[in-house]
Amino acid sequence: KEEDHIEGFSAEVFWITHAGNNELERRLLLRPTSETAIYPMFKLWMRSHQDLPLRMHQTCNVYRYETKATRPLYRGREFLWNEGHTAHVNYDDAEAEVKAAIEAYRSVYDRLGLSYIMMRRPEFDKFAGADYSVAFDTWNPDGKVNQIGTVHQLGYNFAKAFGLYYEDANGEQSLATNTCYGMGFGRTLAATIAHHGDDHGLVLPPVVAPRQVVIVPIMFKGKEKAALDYAKEIYDIIKLAGIRVELDDDNRFNPGDKYYTWEMYGVPVRIEVGPRESQNKKATLVRRDTFEKVQVDESELVEKIKELFLSIFESLRDKDKAKLDSLIADAYDLDQLKTYMDARMIVRVNWCGDPDCAFNLKDIVSGEIRGTRWDVEEKPTGSCILCHEEAKYVAYVSRTY
Repeated sequence: KEEDHIEGFSAEVFWITHAGNNELERRLLLRPTSETAIYPMFKLWMRSHQDLPLRMHQTCNVYRYETKATRPLYRGREFLWNEGHTAHVNYDDAEAEVKAAIEAYRSVYDRLGLSYIMMRRPEFDKFAGADYSVAFDTWNPDGKVNQIGTVHQLGYNFAKAFGLYYEDANGEQSLATNTCYGMGFGRTLAATIAHHGDDHGLVLPPVVAPRQVVIVPIMFKGKEKAALDYAKEIYDIIKLAGIRVELDDDNRFNPGDKYYTWEMYGVPVRIEVGPRESQNKKATLVRRDTFEKVQVDESELVEKIKELFLSIFESLRDKDKAKLDSLIADAYDLDQLKTYMDARMIVRVNWCGDPDCAFNLKDIVSGEIRGTRWDVEEKPTGSCILCHEEAKYVAYVSRTY
């Protein structure tokens, strides 16, 4: 029913033509996204303006025939995501929903300490059938950007196609407006791993770490019981404070092996407890991101752990933002652009807005125009980098998955 939407996804659809050895009379498809499945239900659920806004979300698998090389987490032909769909009484209400969805996603990415650029996608790259699309692009160590979330203003396009009418306050039939938004779990996880990890393994922000603290008893011959008993005492204190803690009392491995394992898993704080700590009622805390050590009294343990959690998060966040800032460069001619692209950077350019210039640029530098800033107004200061006509936008060019 929504021709632009169907056409936009046609090259990515998996078609099912057979069931076993039998050819189907009517071919089926694996869902690439859910608008055409959900909006017929919206038509049944919405009758009056009192039913609006109508909001729903679901977590599900979707399938897309990706013609590029697949990569775990970044680009798969089946992936898990969360998608939201809404219907509203008018365009302004839908605009407010777009802003609310953007803020919701920002809160998630900010809590993960991820830096990102909020892009309004160009017309030729917006979600099929949308009025406009806003995307969150993050950096990646290989120089390609990683799209981790999108929010779309659908306007009246899907409502017209699916007959999404409601009775307004005056008793007349009015057309609804729609929005949708989606977050890819795999790509968000990939960004968290790639941005914060190091040569030792994962470095997880404390808020999402499955284990926030691991306690490793240091066993000396003849003093094993004292160290282990004190480790259990500390474990109880930390657990009672609501902190996710693990006591590694596996005697098959020495402390060094345990350090290696828990560093690889990205546990934010390690606590080392030996005979000296047990005797003096102290604990040695090691932070995962910098490996700095600090010794604290048992009475200050929980408070210090929480201080470290905040310090670790702020350090990860600030380093990540500094990294993104260092990757953004300005180019005013094609030679500059090629140099920066080869250096795996994200490049700001002046652009006239013509799709032909964008497509030609992709052929020349193997990078694409990702869009213009959504959250910051940037004005061009010269001519289009390709055709040299008057520039209308400051656009961002990068390579992508």
